Amino acid sequence: MFKIRTYNTISVKGLDRFSRERYEVASELPSPDAFMIRSQKLHDMEFPESLMAIGRAGAGVNNVPLDRCNEQGVVVFNAPGANANAVKELVLAGMLLGSRDIYGGMKFVETLEPQEGLDPLLEKEKKRFAGTELMGKTLGVVGLGNIGSLVANMGLALGMKVIGYDPAISVEAAWRLSSDVEKMDNLTSLFGRADYISLHLPVLDATRGLINDTLLAGVKPELVLLNFARGEIVDNAAVLRALDEERLACYVSDFPANDTLGHPKVLQMPHIGASTGEAEENCAVMVADQLMDFLENGNIRNSVNFPNISLPRTTPVRLTITNRNVPKVLNQITGIIAEHDINIVDMLNSSREAVAYNIIDLEACPCDTSLDALRAIDEVVNLRVIGC
Repeated sequence: MFKIRTYNTISVKGLDRFSRERYEVASELPSPDAFMIRSQKLHDMEFPESLMAIGRAGAGVNNVPLDRCNEQGVVVFNAPGANANAVKELVLAGMLLGSRDIYGGMKFVETLEPQEGLDPLLEKEKKRFAGTELMGKTLGVVGLGNIGSLVANMGLALGMKVIGYDPAISVEAAWRLSSDVEKMDNLTSLFGRADYISLHLPVLDATRGLINDTLLAGVKPELVLLNFARGEIVDNAAVLRALDEERLACYVSDFPANDTLGHPKVLQMPHIGASTGEAEENCAVMVADQLMDFLENGNIRNSVNFPNISLPRTTPVRLTITNRNVPKVLNQITGIIAEHDINIVDMLNSSREAVAYNIIDLEACPCDTSLDALRAIDEVVNLRVIGC
């Protein structure tokens, strides 16, 4: 029986994917095979020797020590795209809040007491909260993955002109994207043309502080900048300078920061982009299915540190081996298997940066001597036998 230790509140719909006959799922379990988490920070946690996988019911994995997971052969899964619709809808709300002073108008109404002549007062004051429409404006989308492509297509449905930039767009994302989205060659051109810009980038060394003084120098003064990706990709000081100098109209962010609190042109939400019941269910279901396929079959889908690799079962016996991605290791593995007269029926090998992973279907169960020899290979991190 596999053991899944949970942290935080995981959607019941996701937890129900684990059959009671094959899985034990609880928040307090000794020797778990896998963790299932949301926001739990694992950097200071010592992993049990039994741990094989971590499933993050969300997209970001900043709370997971990936380097240590690589060293210990722990596969880390996430749920890309499961919360995409929730974020897309909040981006739409942010665009509307940035184009029309809805928030200011609502705050004004909250100050009013019941009175005679309320309607004439509202009629008089409403011009303070006038704004502009989205139709006909230009939406720039930076990052055209799961969320960005939905936002781009949404902009087209609203009657906007949509321009996009993503130098690393995948084939899958390109298929999802409407051909009416104009692809931009560089960020500077996109920032110079757009009336609204929505950011959908991961935090990497190349994207940290990407939105800076240089990019904001050439924007339209009526630009509304929306950040529902990660706070770290925006240089807040540069944004505040642009707002104070009236080179930028509004900044809408799902990542409040001390230096942006209280600014009249900054609209901030408490990181609620994926906070819908549907998104939480989708994330939990996706991660649960990925963990089950890995634990039962050794297949890996949507991992952030291991290669995505999947092989249909051809025999009841399967061997999976994680090793450091250096030359000649695969030859050693297959050589040892052959030395012990075990027939390989099918196999698949793939790598990702420093990690290599092998799925090997065998005609019979390997003996302990052969397994000890495989483990003794210097570059082998761990191995599993499934089905014996």
